[in-house]
Amino acid sequence: MSDTTQQKSIDLARGLFLVRYNGAEDKASPPIVRVAPDRSSIDSCTVITSPDSVDGTLYSPDSALVVSVVRPSRLTVEVIAQQPGGSTAANVKIEPLTQGQKRDRSLPSRGGAVISELPDLQVLAHVAGIGDVTEASNAWVAGPTAPARIEGICLLWPNKPHDLDVQYAVRFARPQRGDNQLVPLGTFAGTRGRALPLTGISLEALGAGANRYNFAVEAIFLGAPAMRVTGRRINLSGPSGREPLVGLKISIEETPPTILAAPAARAAIDAGSPRSGGRVRVFRSRQSAAKPGV
Repeated sequence: MSDTTQQKSIDLARGLFLVRYNGAEDKASPPIVRVAPDRSSIDSCTVITSPDSVDGTLYSPDSALVVSVVRPSRLTVEVIAQQPGGSTAANVKIEPLTQGQKRDRSLPSRGGAVISELPDLQVLAHVAGIGDVTEASNAWVAGPTAPARIEGICLLWPNKPHDLDVQYAVRFARPQRGDNQLVPLGTFAGTRGRALPLTGISLEALGAGANRYNFAVEAIFLGAPAMRVTGRRINLSGPSGREPLVGLKISIEETPPTILAAPAARAAIDAGSPRSGGRVRVFRSRQSAAKPGV
């Protein structure tokens, strides 16, 4: 690859995505952006362009195209300078397109319990050299196959349960404004275009229904093995706390309800398990313990 070309590979989940060329540093001679499925994903990923276009090339800022993915695929985004020595700095944003979600219809199970589908959480992240990308719940931003420095995140959850709130915070190697400050859903935490990768991330579930949910977070910090943590409160960083975050996957899971024993079963358990730590105490009434009269 020459100095006049930059290329990134991005993993996409099943869905429909808008690829938008947002802007470029060189306003006079902006680079062109070429979008195509990776060789391994030609059969599962399709670039949709206007009828007058023959390939997935965006020639100037404020242009866009659509990508349809039938199963998890890899997309290649190539930025090409228009002239030798020209700029290859372009801001390309990839975001999912949706037709909305069906209203949740709960289905009764055999025992009369209710089974409900948890709405998807979305992760918008600003990735160095790529720009803003949005991934569905349980999908990698950057990650094992395409690690890249993540500079900021924003969590989106349009159909969030009413009794649950989510807060999150990010950290940098050097203190910055907003460092380690918890923000609510829909708020961008981090930086854009300042080459300041995140070195830590925290998440917290709050509200009356928080005990019914757990985060499941996978993260990769540069030079360190991937890690996976679950819980209502998550705090992640690399071994020294200064390693850049180069891969992130976030999902939220509904925890199974606590199963309580029936009253009769509890009584049987209590009867067979003395509460005195294994000792059996014998109590005698005063009447039976008194000596008989002569």
